[in-house]
Amino acid sequence: MCGIVGFVDKKIADKKPVIESMMEAIKHRGPNSSGELIDGSVALGFRRLSIIDIKSGMQPIYNEDRSKAIIFNGEIYNYQDVRKELLKAGHIFTTDTDTEVLLHGFEEWGITDLLKKIRGMFAFVIYDLETGDITGARDFFGIKPLYYYNKNGTFIFGSEIKSFLKQPNFQKELNKEALKPYLTFQYSALNETFFKNVFRIPEGHYFTFKNGKLSIKKYWDMQFKDNHLSFEDTVKKIDESLRDSVKAHAISDVPVGSLLSSGVDSSYVTAILKPEHTYSIDFDTSTYEEGSAAKVLADTLGLENTRGIVTADEAMKALPLIQYYMDEPDSNPSCVPLYFLTKLASKDVTVILSGEGADELFAGYANYGYHSHSKTVRVFAEQLKKLPKGVRYKLAHGFKKLPNFPGRLHLYESTAKAEEFFIGQAKIFSEQDAADIVKPDFEKSRSVKDIVMRSYSKVSNYNDEVKKMQYLDIHQFMANDILLKADRMSMANSMELRVPFLDKEVAELAAGIPTKYLLNSKDSKYALRVAAERALPEAWAKREKLGFPVPIRDWMHTEKVYNELHDFFSEDFVGKFFDQKKLLEMLDGFYHDLNDDRRKIWTVYTFLIWYKVFFIEDGKKPEVDPQVQECE
Repeated sequence: MCGIVGFVDKKIADKKPVIESMMEAIKHRGPNSSGELIDGSVALGFRRLSIIDIKSGMQPIYNEDRSKAIIFNGEIYNYQDVRKELLKAGHIFTTDTDTEVLLHGFEEWGITDLLKKIRGMFAFVIYDLETGDITGARDFFGIKPLYYYNKNGTFIFGSEIKSFLKQPNFQKELNKEALKPYLTFQYSALNETFFKNVFRIPEGHYFTFKNGKLSIKKYWDMQFKDNHLSFEDTVKKIDESLRDSVKAHAISDVPVGSLLSSGVDSSYVTAILKPEHTYSIDFDTSTYEEGSAAKVLADTLGLENTRGIVTADEAMKALPLIQYYMDEPDSNPSCVPLYFLTKLASKDVTVILSGEGADELFAGYANYGYHSHSKTVRVFAEQLKKLPKGVRYKLAHGFKKLPNFPGRLHLYESTAKAEEFFIGQAKIFSEQDAADIVKPDFEKSRSVKDIVMRSYSKVSNYNDEVKKMQYLDIHQFMANDILLKADRMSMANSMELRVPFLDKEVAELAAGIPTKYLLNSKDSKYALRVAAERALPEAWAKREKLGFPVPIRDWMHTEKVYNELHDFFSEDFVGKFFDQKKLLEMLDGFYHDLNDDRRKIWTVYTFLIWYKVFFIEDGKKPEVDPQVQECE
């Protein structure tokens, strides 16, 4: 795992100190070594975290005649098979790395055919020293980040935006249109980031920069099509596919461990991998004890488990540092435990496997239509789903108008059109509430409906509302929140986090599984849970999803944290963005148990911390770095 940076800029005469300063900004992504290439108006930089071919894997790596060079962040899990093809075709390798496989593969097949052949997580850039052309790509799901800035003759790209701040022709400016949608989604929801004119290369896309012109094209997308397998064959295929993926994801020249919670996703991966080290985390004030439950499972499987405890004081002190590493504000509370969890694991291992992606691929979220605990309601809902689409939608409108009763929400969301009610897993502020609290300068933005319709418009012909919701989450919540924090929090601690569920082969299998096998009256993620019983005790395969429970309610109900928030919200700069009177009323109301707006308060607080780090303190790394405590 590594970090990459680069730019094309004729206005900078001495590029060496600039590219080295950019590399230094992302040193945490690759503390082992660095490399650079400067050629005319082009500069490429690379920071290395050594995983494969530790001795000879330095980048940039060149082809045989040194006419092309590559910088690469990620892992290609089938690189050994692809390498054999390239050797037969006559290519000469100077390393045993997956990086060099990408370069020779690009030479042999071109970018689109190369991308069809590989499995992995990646963001890479290939520079042609003869033509000056630059070609790059980001992996299928966006596991690895890749950003760009293209303005006034300056083209910058890299793994993290903070490196852009070191490029003298980068114009740092807040993207005002990003704030209001963020308050609803809890993450940066637009293609343009919180930094004006900085964009993401979308997941499943590649780009070319040629003669000063940037072109971005899609090469892969999730295609939901029924594979017509029986339930028994589906379960068998899930287990086989995940075991194959875990085996591939375990390839490393350094120790590999796994993150372990009480849920089925990480537990299933861990039970297959059987690593020497597993890691879990708890909070000292939490009523949920993920780490304690994980320890029980580790003992059952005969594995070592290291458990960390995080205090409220440690968590609050770490927030500026966490937002610094995130690059953009993200108020998902699970950023906090994930930061401390990877910090804990980094004491022993460099590579960790985790369970991200299982909920999106195998329908594990309650919001997909699993709100009711009543089996009668769930069975009835399953029958309603079999009705023609038009009839279902009419029923949904009827359920929506009825007075509330147990199971009404479940029945409504089981019959309604996804576009009418579902914007993804996070909905913090309603669009109107967000508009009411921000200052007029920040009211202009794309609507929530417009944002989600970017995805819904591509699956408008689907009859299955759950598949629509999965597609939206894959391209919104998973890409811009779940995977972003997984990359940033692990890389903050110089760790490579791998996600076996988000393997291309596993995904293509999941895409063909009928919804009735995944979400039904028996359970969510049903087929996956049954498959997991081949590696886990039945009770663990069926455990209810908790996510990463973070006790922000407990923290904000303490006098100390309340006073800190009150003082922070009263600072002058806050009035640039928010109606401070309403904000303080919301905080006081929560503290005195008059509302339950903790997530709203946390989301505003997260943005303000991020803004202070990157705009008031000019992107300077916060010095506070709390240590996670181990417990036996």
